[in-house]
Amino acid sequence: MLRSLRGTRLATAFASLVLLSGTVAACGADAGSPAAAPSAAGSDAAAPQSGAFPVTIENKFGSTTIAAEPKRIVTVGLTDQDAVLALGKVPVGTTDWLGGYKGAIGPWATGKLGTAAVPTMLTDTGTGPQVEKIAALAPDLILALYSGLTKEQYETLSKLAPVVAQPKEYNDYGIPWQAQTEIIGKALGKEAEGRKLVEDVTATFTAAQKEHPEFAGAGALVATPYEGFFVYGSQDSRSRTLTSLGFTLPADLDTVIGDKFGASISKERSDLLDQKAIVWTVPDTAKDPAKLHEDKLYKDLNVAKQSRDVFIGESTDYGKAFSFVTVLSLPYVIERLVPQLAAAVDGDVATKVEEPTS
Repeated sequence: MLRSLRGTRLATAFASLVLLSGTVAACGADAGSPAAAPSAAGSDAAAPQSGAFPVTIENKFGSTTIAAEPKRIVTVGLTDQDAVLALGKVPVGTTDWLGGYKGAIGPWATGKLGTAAVPTMLTDTGTGPQVEKIAALAPDLILALYSGLTKEQYETLSKLAPVVAQPKEYNDYGIPWQAQTEIIGKALGKEAEGRKLVEDVTATFTAAQKEHPEFAGAGALVATPYEGFFVYGSQDSRSRTLTSLGFTLPADLDTVIGDKFGASISKERSDLLDQKAIVWTVPDTAKDPAKLHEDKLYKDLNVAKQSRDVFIGESTDYGKAFSFVTVLSLPYVIERLVPQLAAAVDGDVATKVEEPTS
């Protein structure tokens, strides 16, 4: 987590030893537009389904009941705002993660704001949600699905409004975008709409798989040059992007990194990097690929010698969307990532993996 991609998500995680601050792909169906843009803050494109409330949602710390349609939503989960926007509502408050975007709304999602006011942006520097600022927004629903909320933080926030925290089935910051979208749909009284959004993006992945059968079963990995080689595990959203395209993660990946979203690997396990394709998120795509190809451990791996590596600039819109992994960011990433992966695994060393032009 680094205020850049690595900052907020990597640094805080290592400092706390738990995930207290921290996978996409293809051309095809228009998966990002099922819900119409709202015309005013808190308004929605379609009314909640009849009889949707009250609704009770289980979470890591128990269960939360939402008695009526929420009007003032605050997102503590770092990516939860996208599902809210996709479902036709605009949060009154969001929590910043990647930096650089007003209201923590990325360019892949700004079209969903309509004429609504940009949400008030909160920050979490690793000490937890800004309770007083959240209270000042007078929320009637707090969403903390893509989060590392603690029990104490959950109880504190629950004094302000119903809190939908991360599910117990996943690691902190490990909820898949599908579950995130469907749970938020349920919380907003739009369960069917949430399922439809998931179906549309899933169809985009399916189309990419059909167009690129060479992806099926090919070994792949997502990594970043942080404290040596930092690799992402199966419960990280970026890794799930690759598997959703048909790729396969190294069999012992999670055994090596433990119950974390990712970890720096030892020099002895640099073999994990030698996959059919590897996606690197790096600070500088002009300089970092050359640095990696000069690394004595990496340069002799086939993935490097055969140019099967994909580089994504982590501070670019594309790089941020790649790490965001939501119902709105995925179609944006899919359009850019699939051509890169296709070039990486085409079997021709001469094929250059081009960066997207936009």
